[in-house]
Formats: sequence, C-alpha cells, structure tokens
Amino acid sequence: MRQPTFQDNWLPSWKSSYPYDLLEIYGVSDTLGYAYAYNNRRKHTLELIQKVASPDAKILDVAAAQGNFTLLLAELGYEVTWNDLREDLIDYVKLKWESGLVHYVPGNIFDLNYDGQFDVVLITEVIEHVAHPDDFLKSIAKMLKPNGHIVLSTPNGGYFKNNLPRFSDCADPSQYEAIQFQPNSDGHIFLLHLDEIERLVHQAGLVIEEIRLVTNPLTNGHIKLHHLLKILPKSWVENFEGFTCSMPLAWKQKLHTTTVALLTNPIQQ
Repeated sequence: MRQPTFQDNWLPSWKSSYPYDLLEIYGVSDTLGYAYAYNNRRKHTLELIQKVASPDAKILDVAAAQGNFTLLLAELGYEVTWNDLREDLIDYVKLKWESGLVHYVPGNIFDLNYDGQFDVVLITEVIEHVAHPDDFLKSIAKMLKPNGHIVLSTPNGGYFKNNLPRFSDCADPSQYEAIQFQPNSDGHIFLLHLDEIERLVHQAGLVIEEIRLVTNPLTNGHIKLHHLLKILPKSWVENFEGFTCSMPLAWKQKLHTTTVALLTNPIQQ
C-alpha cells in the first residue's frame, strides 16, 4: 500500500483520514495504544477472513472509509468492493492503491441491489454507529451468498470502562436516527454486549462460527497504561495480550475492549 504525501489542497475528508493512516498503516505513531489496538484488531479480522475465504473470494467492505482493509484484502488476492457514504474518499483510496482488484461503490449500501452477491461482508467498527443494529445486520445478511460469511468487529459493551447504553434496554432506538453514521468514537450509539450480539445474529438468521474478545487495557493504553507502552518491549505487550485472551470468558468480557466475530449464512444452495 502506497503512502501518499500530504498536500495542503487536499479535501477535508482526506486531511482527516491521513493522521489515522499514519497510525494504522505506516507506523508513524505518537499514540501507541491506538496503534497497538488497531493492529490487534486488523490481525484478528484478517485471520478470520482467511480462515473461511479462498483468495479469489468476493468481499464487500462496508463503511470502508480510507480503504485500509479494502486495499490489504485486494493485495491478498481478494476481489474487493469498497463502499462508503463519502464518495470524495475514492480518489484518496486510489492514491494508496498498489495492487489487486478493487471496485468502488459509494453511497448508502442498502440502496443497492446486492442480494446474494458476496462470499464475505466486512463490517468493522460500523454496527455501533447505527440506530437499529438489528435491522442493519439483517440487511447485511441478505448480501451473502449461501454459506457466505460476515466478519464483524465492534467495541465490547461488557468492557468495564464502557458507559454507553445497551441496545436491548432501549425502548425506542429511532430517537438516535438523527445522529447515526457519525465517524470515530464520538459517533458510538450502543456498545453491544456478547449476549446482545448472539441475539442479533440469531434474529438475522445467521450462526456464530467464532467470537474473539481481544485488546486489554495495556494493549489499548487505557487507565494511564499508555505510559508503559513507551518503555515495554513489543513482545511483552503481545505476551500479556495472549495471557488475558486465555482467561475465562467472564474475565475476558470485562477486560477486553473489542469483539471480533465470524458469522455464517447457513442457507444451503
């Protein structure tokens, strides 16, 4: 993936994306917790995709923003469709493109007829930005081929520092429609708990193949542990992450910030 050179005449959406690219892709990081957390989420997401999808599979990347997952997957040999509401980001993604097949489809993905088109649909850090995560997941499920897969990542609602409401406790989610689809953590509406994800998956007619709870407070630099990240070797951070991931589920639900899930459409041809 190419690294673009910052230009003063870039569009605002390009300028706001570029600092995240420096953190996420190009290794320029003053915020080590963010970089560790992103790299950890990317690792688990790619592992789950590669576990179920052959290199020529068709993948839809929903709300793909600056296209980092899109481009990485294209470089791995997948046929990837980039989608985002912000059409002006397409040319920014193309600046970074280096190899692989990418299709660009801007706009509201639910206005397009993509029923049964994809082997994998990727929804990373998206579902917590929508007012109706139940309807969202049902709509995404329709885009899968029989036995296709969704790879979902979202902040873990059970994390001990989470103070956002549970979706299942909200009597009228429509009250949040006016603020949905906002980027970054300021746009989070609900942070889903594990039992809620299981319920939403069942309602969408999907099955859970695997769920991983990952990224502890040290890895993420929370509760002032970011100071330790400046002095600890990377191997120590990774070993501690492995240790907390091996804990019983009740502990992992409290200690980990991120849920990564592999879901399957069980409909047979």
